[in-house]
Order: sequence, then structure tokens, then C-alpha cells
Amino acid sequence: MTGQTPAVQHGEYKVPGGKLVVVDLRVDDGRLADVSISGDFFLEPDDFLPVLNGALDGLDANAAPSALTAALDAVVTEDTRLHGFSTAAITVAVRRALGKATGWTDHEWEIITDAAFTTLMHVSLDEVLTEEVGNGTRRPTLRFWELADSPNVYIGSFQSLRNEVDPEGARETGAHVVRRITGGGAMFTEHGNAITYSIYVPQTLVDGLSYTDSYAFLDSWVMASLEKIGVTAFYQPINDIATPEGKIGGAAQKRLANGGLLHHVTMSYDVDADKMVKVLRIGKEKMSDKGTRSAKKRVDPLRRQTGMTREAIIDVMAQTFIERTGAVHGEVTEAELAEAQRRIDTKFGTEEWLTRVP
Repeated sequence: MTGQTPAVQHGEYKVPGGKLVVVDLRVDDGRLADVSISGDFFLEPDDFLPVLNGALDGLDANAAPSALTAALDAVVTEDTRLHGFSTAAITVAVRRALGKATGWTDHEWEIITDAAFTTLMHVSLDEVLTEEVGNGTRRPTLRFWELADSPNVYIGSFQSLRNEVDPEGARETGAHVVRRITGGGAMFTEHGNAITYSIYVPQTLVDGLSYTDSYAFLDSWVMASLEKIGVTAFYQPINDIATPEGKIGGAAQKRLANGGLLHHVTMSYDVDADKMVKVLRIGKEKMSDKGTRSAKKRVDPLRRQTGMTREAIIDVMAQTFIERTGAVHGEVTEAELAEAQRRIDTKFGTEEWLTRVP
């Protein structure tokens, strides 16, 4: 009806390790109006909040996240202090109010603990399930890996095979070498010595977040899980998960054109550092002047830090995720396995893919 006041739209965003940002607004003739930012954050000077509100009033409701953040940044001065939040966090809350970004609880989630698969099957499933979530034919999903082959090396999408893997060491240890679709560095794992999981989400979940911030956001539930078991963990940008005792894991992402996003993490539960530096050239180079003891210290396993079994740690992680998202238990379907096997035959299991960067 002409002249009717547009309804108030509401968005919230909890900054990982920070504060809650809330935005209420209206959209009037395609423009943001009556923007009201609130939350449990700290802001100095005390009277600066109306300035932030005013920076958004009148902006195009279809403006890109970067434009919203830029408008906020333009009014922030050297004397302004945003504690526990940021202009980017406000942007996320605005985008959620507009229905262009989503939060964890906006989705119906599945959680999968698979029967053991080969590493080739795991990396192939990562592509298949990410595509399905992007297409809307699968719910957003958390999937924990179990390995049927061991040991394994999976290298990043853009890494040089010959620069990362020592072929003699791989032959001697019997390591299976595969290439994944995500970037990042090479990972060495054996059955029972790592905790690996993949999250398949729509990109709306990280809308408005920088690439770097999306890592910490997608693993916020993991940090809470580790805190429950007495491990104080934090992100070392872009993609390393560390504790005061040393690095415990690394993350990687792949964003597909259809809107699906893959985020996966490998954390060391226990590690045979002697075998690792035998197989990975990068391990030898990084530790060449310090010896294997430094490798063991640099990758500090969760087994030593917690004294818990790998299965017990995974149980805590799964329960934390379920509490936060309401996820229900699911499974990989026969059709998904068949499609993943087809891609092993035509892509992931081929020499052409493995040596795409020789």
C-alpha cells in the first residue's frame, strides 16, 4: 500500500572470539533507512554510534559488502576505537537483515561420520558434496573423515608435486599421494593420527566476511570444542590453527561458481615426525637446521596436549556442532559414492590431475 512504512528488518552477527553486533533497518525505495546498530561491543567515543548509523542510511540496499564496509570505514577516525567488533562485522549484520547473508541457525544441517574411505574417495567426495550444497540438492553438512589407506599425503591444488613430495620417501613408507581441490600446503596423515573434517556450506554463510575472517568464522565451533577439553587454540592467519604449545592443524577452502563452499581442516592427533620429514620435502627444508625434534614441536599433537583418545575428541567436537546448529545425523548416499568414484576414474585418480603442477 502506498505510504505504508516499510517493516523493520533485523540481522545479527556474533564475531568469533568477539562480541554480538545487531542491526535493525528499513528499506525505503531501495535504500537503507532508519539504520540502528546495537550490541554488547565497546565503542569509543561513546557518542559515535549515530555516526556509524548515518554512514549507512541512504545507501543502496543492493550495494556490495565491500561498499558497505567502505562507507563505514570512511567515517571512522584515528580516535575511534571499535572493541570486539569491526566495520566488516556491521556489514555482515546488515546483509543478514537484508536476507542476503545467512547464519548458522538459518540452515538445516547434517553431520556425517563415515565408514572408512580411501583418501582419493575423500577428496572426490569433497567436490561432489560441495557442488550439491551449492545446487541446493544437499543440506549444509559437516563430515568427519576416516581413512582406509595409510599413510597419506594430500597436496594443495596449486603445489608442485616434485617440490613437495620425496618420491623415494613415499615409496619407502608406502604413502599414497593425492591432490585435492583446495589450495594450501601438503598434509601428511596416517590412520588414527589425525582429525580431518570437511564442511560444505552455501557461500551466503560467509557473505560480507573477508577471505581471512571466513576461516576463523567457520571454525568457531572447533575453538569452542577445544576449549571444552582444555586446549586454548587460536588462528594464525590465514589458515593455521595453533596453541601456545605449537601448531595443531591447518585449514583450506574452495569456493565454487554455483555458490557452494568447501572448508576442510586437518588437525594432528599424533604424528610420526620421522616419517613425515622423510616424505615431505618441505618438512625437510623447514627443519633442516633444527632436526626432527623441532618438527615434533612445531606440529604439537592433540594426544599429548589432552591425554584423550582421538574418538573422544571427535565426540566433543560433534556434540558442540550439534548443540550450535541442531544438526541431525546423515550419511553419504550410494549415488554420491558412485559419482565420487566416477570422478576418481576421470580426474582425481589420474596422473594428469596428480601432476597438474609437476
